[in-house]
Amino acid sequence: MGYKKKLLELKKLDCKMANHKSSIKRIRQADKKKLHNRYYAKTARNAVRKLRTTAEKVVATEMLPKISAMLDKLAKRNIIHKNKANNLKSKLTVFVNKLA
Repeated sequence: MGYKKKLLELKKLDCKMANHKSSIKRIRQADKKKLHNRYYAKTARNAVRKLRTTAEKVVATEMLPKISAMLDKLAKRNIIHKNKANNLKSKLTVFVNKLA
């Protein structure tokens, strides 16, 4: 790929102007990784939201371990902070225990 073509590609990505091939590649990789991380973070947020709207204790207790594992995995991969994951798990556990 030519230099001009790369510049056009960068403008499409709406990135900062890069001066080296390695930095162009790094920007591409970072954008790809950001999209990947956003997908998994959004999926976890939707799962947490779904658990919070659940009114039945049986269903909520089945969902809690799966969501806790999801949050732990996100924290392990530094997609969300480990304290945020622990706070969410704690609040969800309290919520599930309060259900009648």
